[in-house]
Amino acid sequence: MQNIKHDLRLSETVSPFGVGAIVDIRGESLIAPDTSWWEKKTAPEIHCDRLVDQLLQAGRPRPVLRQAPAHAGRAGRETFSLPYWRFPAWRFCERCLKLSKLTGIVKGRFRNRCDCGGALVPMRYVTVCKSRSHVQDVPWFKWAHRGHDKGVTEEVRVCRAYKELRFVRSSTSGEGLASLRVVCDGCGRSRPLSELVGEGSLQRDGIRCEGRQPWQAEEAGLKACDADLVAVQRGATGNYLAERVSALDIPEDKTRSQEIAGSVRGHDYFRRLVDDNGGPKSETIAGWIADELGVSAEDVLSIALADETETGSDNGASVLKDGEWAAFVKKVAAGKDKTLGNFVVDGWCGDCFENAPAELGRVLAGVGQVQRVREVRALKGFRRHRADADFVSADLGQDPKQRPVYPALELFGEGIFLQFDEASIEAWERLPDVQARAQILRGRREQLDWARSRLDDPEPRFIALHTIAHLLIRRLAFASGYSSASLQERIYASSDRPDRTSGILIYTAAGDAQGTLGGLVRLGAPQLLVPLLLSALDDADICSNDPVCIESDRQGSAQLNLSACHGCALISETSCESGNRLLDRQLVLGGGEVTGLLTGVLPEVRTRLGVDT
Repeated sequence: MQNIKHDLRLSETVSPFGVGAIVDIRGESLIAPDTSWWEKKTAPEIHCDRLVDQLLQAGRPRPVLRQAPAHAGRAGRETFSLPYWRFPAWRFCERCLKLSKLTGIVKGRFRNRCDCGGALVPMRYVTVCKSRSHVQDVPWFKWAHRGHDKGVTEEVRVCRAYKELRFVRSSTSGEGLASLRVVCDGCGRSRPLSELVGEGSLQRDGIRCEGRQPWQAEEAGLKACDADLVAVQRGATGNYLAERVSALDIPEDKTRSQEIAGSVRGHDYFRRLVDDNGGPKSETIAGWIADELGVSAEDVLSIALADETETGSDNGASVLKDGEWAAFVKKVAAGKDKTLGNFVVDGWCGDCFENAPAELGRVLAGVGQVQRVREVRALKGFRRHRADADFVSADLGQDPKQRPVYPALELFGEGIFLQFDEASIEAWERLPDVQARAQILRGRREQLDWARSRLDDPEPRFIALHTIAHLLIRRLAFASGYSSASLQERIYASSDRPDRTSGILIYTAAGDAQGTLGGLVRLGAPQLLVPLLLSALDDADICSNDPVCIESDRQGSAQLNLSACHGCALISETSCESGNRLLDRQLVLGGGEVTGLLTGVLPEVRTRLGVDT
């Protein structure tokens, strides 16, 4: 390990240069080890109980969220820092082309220079395990002396000239990888890189996965890995697929269903209802309770017969959003927010949409101007090469008694919350053509193991609200002063939760400052937001790729988009919860034989303006 001081932004320590990621710094290629290598005393703890609850692991203590150490001003010798390992270890000299793992040391300090004075450049290729998420160096000496051609003579097989490798470019071997060769001056063996990247080439050369990450010692008692290796460029996107989770720091408000359940269970007659256990008096007792509390008798009976253990076991990301949804809905209904803290929302509802087109006002229920919000993001771990590869935790510590540590970051920002009318959404998504359109994406999601675990259920309301969020982000990028990559989405759209949700949050947050500049929240006022939303719908009505785009039902990664492409609905993948998947303009604006959620909005506006539709 080499002590190199280099500044990173705090946000980069979670993504994109978090645990397991390869980063280029000052001509060096480095990789970040897991948090068991961190000096815990130098990494401040971040508190967010709602997020920590989602990271609990069976049989392990309660986890800890820690932020990377930071400093103000110039880094010095005693400045706290994070460890990074050099990877790949193999480098070549740009002057003499010598290829080796050796590191020059001058006066007790490492230097990134060859003995000839040339700079050492990291090799372009590394090897990644196809299914177990391991990564390792290409054993260049071993690979250079293997192969199945006539050049593998007895002299090549017994060659021990470990310091005689060179990485050269041959002008007589064409272009591309065929012109890049590893040459051994000891035995004369020469092999092009084109033989490295072929399917199964490493297996044919007898190169196997070591079953570990570069920072893990060989004697760490790790199990052998029998998965195949593949050679990839060290900066390839698939080398590192981070898995992050985030939560908004909001008051722990109960959802409507939780409040009703608490009131029912606290009623004087509830004990009698439970004792009757579905007997002849149950409906009568439930009716008494329902009349006093203003709820339905069916709700009272379902609460009395509910399996408490099953209800309490729901511990996914949806639980995080349930609490957030309840908090936003209460803030929107409360109007002007006069509280202080990290969750300040000015609510607009009722007649705030009286000047909006009737078709739009029918669907919208309220708006929240999020003046201040605190978000905590944590890195759970990562995968390599493909989304269904084995998951690697951000803390690989072997001691089960130690509290696992997850890299985290707190951000402060602003945003706009849109609440949609549940009755309108429910009536629309019951339409047969709407259900049939959404079923296309549901079927494709079910066929992909990684998609079932990582993507939301693409029911009609989710697809429509998700697409509206993308359209609005694209338009806000022109009006708010923030780029689209600076804006984030959070979709609240589920019909199978105890409390149905139908809303979107678009926000921006900064991890290196105490807040943002207000350019986004200002646009959350209904008189400004409605024209922006109409402009966003107008932008999406005609795509530069139409009619191909609007008539398509198989676009995007794994064909998980319908009518949505870069010309109309896609945004930066870092801004989207689903990685630019599960989008469809037809379920928003209509098209063909599909009724969109906002089908009648643009025709109404154009009729008012006297424009032909």
